[in-house]
Amino acid sequence: MPEALIADLADFGKTVVAWQRRHGRNTLPWQNTRDPYRVWLSEVMLQQTQVVTVLGYYERFLARWPKVTDLAAASLDEVLAQWAGLGYYSRARNLHACARAVAELHGGEFPRTAAGLQTLPGIGRSTAAAIAAFCFGERVAILDGNVKRVLSRVLAFRGDLASSVAEKKLWDHATALLPERDVDRYTQGLMDLGATVCSARSPNCLLCPVQPLCHGQQEGDPTRYPVKTRKLKRGRRENWWLWLEKSGGQVLLQQRPATGVWAGLWTLPMFDDEASARAALPAASLETLPRIQHALTHFDWVLHTLRTTGAATDTPAGTWVARENLADYALPAPLKKLIEES
Repeated sequence: MPEALIADLADFGKTVVAWQRRHGRNTLPWQNTRDPYRVWLSEVMLQQTQVVTVLGYYERFLARWPKVTDLAAASLDEVLAQWAGLGYYSRARNLHACARAVAELHGGEFPRTAAGLQTLPGIGRSTAAAIAAFCFGERVAILDGNVKRVLSRVLAFRGDLASSVAEKKLWDHATALLPERDVDRYTQGLMDLGATVCSARSPNCLLCPVQPLCHGQQEGDPTRYPVKTRKLKRGRRENWWLWLEKSGGQVLLQQRPATGVWAGLWTLPMFDDEASARAALPAASLETLPRIQHALTHFDWVLHTLRTTGAATDTPAGTWVARENLADYALPAPLKKLIEES
């Protein structure tokens, strides 16, 4: 950073630490601990997910798997079933793979440095830094979505974060701004500012402790930052589910492939068009249920459902599961809701 800007922000770290101590979030269940398993679990769950959503999942995971070695001993199907509804299921697969790596390669102990943590499956630079700062006091910067927004505005950082070169420069700035002490509280403070004050569309600058230091606010419009010009092109997908249920209450499920959307999850038999779905049971009387609109990161998914009961012969391949046992299977959120409400 230019020397003048460094001088302007000399008190930035101390200000964030003091604000976090008085006004930040300090009572979340994964705080006030230096257990890397608990911190890692929360960091993975909080990626692209609100705190209020994570709370219940976090408690249920810990109740079932209190230690990383317990999670490592579980099957992937068990982990996916507990994760169902939280979304972004690659996180659950990486979570399981990472737990196994910690158990098998590190004797059940997480590496104690950000560099070592980054060697584990699914742990990137920012997550590794958060664990290292919170659990081991390492002086290392994080740069998750909230922190990118805060620092981009404070610095009036004009680099386009769609560019890896610009993002690397912001990483360098984040490192330069690190305080000499209280890195764990500083890190939490940046997260809290981004989550509760420096919001994406309507930042509450009047409540921001670093407002006097914020160059984006001094320019008159902090929402100009961060700069990211590459726009995600959303697609649209349409599929048909075939809901087959025996009179005894057993539902036919198929497991999704190991890669792609909903990888490893269980769904009703899925078809690319209505004709194919009807052809799978040509003699059956099929009820058409209201369609489902499901938004994913890259596309909008329209899901149609054709239902019949009493089907027992000449059905698609799959696994018949009693309704009372469906909770043991990792069902995507829209399917779980559909079955519960129908």
